Amino acid sequence: MNDTTAAAGPAGRGAAGPLPRRWLVTGGSGMLGHDLLALLAARDEVDVVAPRRDELDITDARAVHERIGAHRPQIVVNCAAWTAVDDAEEHEAEAYAVNGEGPRHLARACAATGARLLHVSTDYVFSGRRPQSAAGYAEDADTGPGTAYGRGKLAGERGVLEELPTAATVVRTAWLYGRHGRSFVRTMAERAASPGEVRIVDDQHGQPTWTKEVAERLVLLAALPADRTRGVFHATAAGHTSWYGLARAVFSLLGADPGRVRPTDSASLERPARRPAWSVLADHRWPHVGGAPMRPWRDVLSDSLAEVLDLASVEHRGSLGADAEGLPRQSGQLPRVVPRG
Repeated sequence: MNDTTAAAGPAGRGAAGPLPRRWLVTGGSGMLGHDLLALLAARDEVDVVAPRRDELDITDARAVHERIGAHRPQIVVNCAAWTAVDDAEEHEAEAYAVNGEGPRHLARACAATGARLLHVSTDYVFSGRRPQSAAGYAEDADTGPGTAYGRGKLAGERGVLEELPTAATVVRTAWLYGRHGRSFVRTMAERAASPGEVRIVDDQHGQPTWTKEVAERLVLLAALPADRTRGVFHATAAGHTSWYGLARAVFSLLGADPGRVRPTDSASLERPARRPAWSVLADHRWPHVGGAPMRPWRDVLSDSLAEVLDLASVEHRGSLGADAEGLPRQSGQLPRVVPRG
């Protein structure tokens, strides 16, 4: 490939321009960061630096300015975050430093060097109370976080947009699952391979979203001019379900009895941080930048589950093999992934 190669694929229709050559990605060891780096590794025209946490602490303003000043990236993607929602309640200052102050440091450094910034945020910036219309939160909906994690993430958004108003993009997403790291989907796959029932809350609603598809959206945004992408975008799968509904879907796809998943409510869980009852995001901006609508969550889950669980070609083998990473075995085999018809 060369510098004139346009971004295309499921997220775009080939209308975007060339990708920036020089990238810096923070949080590359996380689920989303892994998938973004994998996409970029396949692009010969880009040069990517992805410092580990011990190589770049985004809470250190001087270190951020020095690193960005030395590499001179054209675009910075911030996937770094304090994601331990419950721990943030007890360590709000530390979480705020990462989620609130860190993004502002990055934005200031980008402003000083002329770089763009893509900053990943969350549904937790909203109150999480179910609206009467049952509509998803639009990009410009009123925020109102009810957790320490959400307050820090909202501060990070504001810092990015204040420091870099013409060259920053905030991408909110939610209910992520992917091949790398722990996720609800992986946990439910493990439960599906073990006997017994599992109780899952049925009063929290959101959009299960594959990290690979969010990574594709980040690449699409990077290929567009800054004046078309400034502000807030939402990147979540279409439709919505509860954690209970998602668990049943995972069981079904793995050939396990979804009746083993039983509903419960949030009151039965004693957690320091209140979980949003309504985490549904509306994504109105994609059609205006040449992006296709994001696919329904059920379709994406069905298409991605074998890859997420590292079970390549499982539908042709009848059972999951010995290399099924992260999943406990039961009687020497695991449930078969059922292809979507």
